[in-house]
Amino acid sequence: MFATTQTDTFQLDAGLRRALYARPLERPATRILIVDAHFLIREALREALKKMTGDVSLIEATGGDQAMRFVSEQSEIDLVLLELDLPDRDGFSVLYELRQRYPAIPVVVLSARNDCESVVRTLALGASGFIPKSEQLEIMLSALELVLAGGVYLPPEILAHQDKTPRSDPDQFGARAVTPADLGLTRRQIDVLQLMMQGKSNKAICRALKLAEPTVKNHVTAILKVLKVSNRTEAVLAVDNLGKRR
Repeated sequence: MFATTQTDTFQLDAGLRRALYARPLERPATRILIVDAHFLIREALREALKKMTGDVSLIEATGGDQAMRFVSEQSEIDLVLLELDLPDRDGFSVLYELRQRYPAIPVVVLSARNDCESVVRTLALGASGFIPKSEQLEIMLSALELVLAGGVYLPPEILAHQDKTPRSDPDQFGARAVTPADLGLTRRQIDVLQLMMQGKSNKAICRALKLAEPTVKNHVTAILKVLKVSNRTEAVLAVDNLGKRR
C-alpha cells in the first residue's frame, strides 16, 4: 500500500483548491416564461430582457393552456410573465392555477391593462407584481429584478387611478370616497405609502425622501396599523377599498 503523509495530503488539498478557484463559478441562466399571444410583443420582450443582469433563458407560450404545459414540462422556471388577455383562457384563471399548482414560481402580470381593479385582483390572486406594457423599460427591468430577489412590485398607478376614476358620483349620495389622509395619515406618511406601492424597500425610501431608516420604519409601522393590515400587499388592497367606503 502507498503511504500518504500529512504533507502529501496538504499539497493535494492545495492543488485541488487552486483548480477550483481557477474555474469561474457559473450562475445558471434565469429562466423566464413569457405568456403572450402577440409575436411582436414577445419579440420586444426578448430584446428588452437581454438587458437584465446575468444570463436569461426565455420560453414563449401563446396561450394559457400552452403555458401550463410548459411549466409542467420545464424544470426550474424562475419567473412567469403573464398577459391577462389570452386567446384561449382568461388570464386571471391562468394566474390562479399557477399559484395553486406552482406556488414557488413568481408570476408577474405584464399587461396592456392598467386599471386599478385589474391590479388589485392580480395581487389578491397572488401575483408578485403588475407591470403595465406602457411602462418604461428601465422601470420594468428594475421591477423584474426586485421580484427575482423575492420582492413584490406594485405600480404607482394604483394610487393615481383611485384618484382619477371615481367609482360613483359622490354628490349623488352626499358623501365622498375615503382617502388615506382621512384616516389620519400625515403628508410624510402618504409619501412613504406611495413609495411602498412602488415596491420600494425601506432603504430606497430613505434615499428618496432623505429620511433616517428608523424614521421610515416608524412610518411604515404606523401606516400598516392605520390600514389594519400586516404587510404591504394587504396595504394595497386596503387602499383600493378606501374608495368603496361610504
